[in-house]
Amino acid sequence: MKTLQNYIDGTWTNSQDPNRLTVVNPSTEEAVAEFPQGSAADVDLAVASAMAAQSTWAALTVEDRVTRLIRWADRIDEHTDELAELECREMGKPVGIGRNFIAAGVAGLKAAAQEALSYTFEISTDDPDGGWTRVIRRPVGVAAVVTPWNFPVTMVLGALGPLLAAGNTVVVKPSERSPLSTVRLFELLDLPDGVLNLVLGDVHAGAPLAGHDDIDLVHFTGSVSAGRQVGAASGQALHRAVLEPGGKDPVIVDEDVDVPATAQAVAFGSFVNTGQICTSMERIFVHEAIAEDFIAELVSAAEAYAFGDGMQPNVMMGPLVDERQRRIVAAQVSDAVAKGATVRTGGEVPDGPGFFYPATVITHVDASMSAMTEETFGPIAPVAVVSSFAEALDRAADSSFGLAATVYSRNAEHIELAADIPAGVVWINQWQGGGGVRTYEPARTSGMGATGTTAAFDSATRPFTVHIAADGS
Repeated sequence: MKTLQNYIDGTWTNSQDPNRLTVVNPSTEEAVAEFPQGSAADVDLAVASAMAAQSTWAALTVEDRVTRLIRWADRIDEHTDELAELECREMGKPVGIGRNFIAAGVAGLKAAAQEALSYTFEISTDDPDGGWTRVIRRPVGVAAVVTPWNFPVTMVLGALGPLLAAGNTVVVKPSERSPLSTVRLFELLDLPDGVLNLVLGDVHAGAPLAGHDDIDLVHFTGSVSAGRQVGAASGQALHRAVLEPGGKDPVIVDEDVDVPATAQAVAFGSFVNTGQICTSMERIFVHEAIAEDFIAELVSAAEAYAFGDGMQPNVMMGPLVDERQRRIVAAQVSDAVAKGATVRTGGEVPDGPGFFYPATVITHVDASMSAMTEETFGPIAPVAVVSSFAEALDRAADSSFGLAATVYSRNAEHIELAADIPAGVVWINQWQGGGGVRTYEPARTSGMGATGTTAAFDSATRPFTVHIAADGS
């Protein structure tokens, strides 16, 4: 069992608090690592290190920072297989799927670095009175990055790219459920001491980091309840926050689609990573004209998602991250059944070790059921039948969340209407389409703060203006 440490000012450092937590392999239920519970004293050291390094890092040219980040990205890329195996051991993601997402994270880090080369950090304009004005965007200072357990490597890299390229220094606090792969990222680090620091732990580290007086920005991804706490702490400290606290993403399946192909696409969006994605498909609205055929195809697709230890080849779906998450998923299915839903496949906790749960399709669902209103983060596909596209739009919009939505349709008018769904991203005929070029801000309780491309650099910088009068006085 590996013992993990904090990484502060370029040195692996013991926590100031002796209490320890354990990482459990969700496929075997065996302990694989122990790490610090975390403390405010750990956070103080990490923030102080980041503060001390920030001015020197910001004084480098953008080109120099970009070169260093791409060099680190290349080094990470060489260790993709190893990182995917660590993710499998800590949170269960099948290695093959993990490789793909880690590769996307590396590509995102490189893309953000390249974006810095074209981002407008300064503009100058001539004034009518003969003077001139400069608008300069400087790094905000020290950023805190608090990442979730479902994509440990990808989410860290996605947040760090714009922040570091813009000249900020960063303290990372990964989820206490999946710190192994993040620690390995720091072992591969090739940046000046203090530019990037790592504090391990649970809320004992997260809370003092989010509310620290010397933090200038918090970038958080996680649950709604934790997001509210981070937002409140940020508000109290009057520093900037970019929050993504999850979703309950709707899917609309119109009557004119290719039914087998669309069912396969919806199965993938519902079950990949065992449904543990913020943008998983969690509410499926299908037109009554094709509902019977679509549900049959979706059930068949779900039954092909064999679950097992993700270290083994051909496993399509790993376990849930822990027993607590499995209880949440099972409770939502039980609640739906008690209120009249029908389980078409799956829906039962399997015997044996590991926190597995089968790909599950339920029908006859409605808004009285938690499976249709609360984030599931599990392999559940709840299907509701609608009589029209207009009804589907209304039901898709009826949610406290607003992260993303997906619409499958060949009707040009319906495709145009789909853009009105209140969400940060609306995908038409391709879930997760658009690659890394999208810019969005979640709606409702799914978060606040725009991210992606130029918006990410706007969040990572603070503009100020210098005006020089014509006569110099």
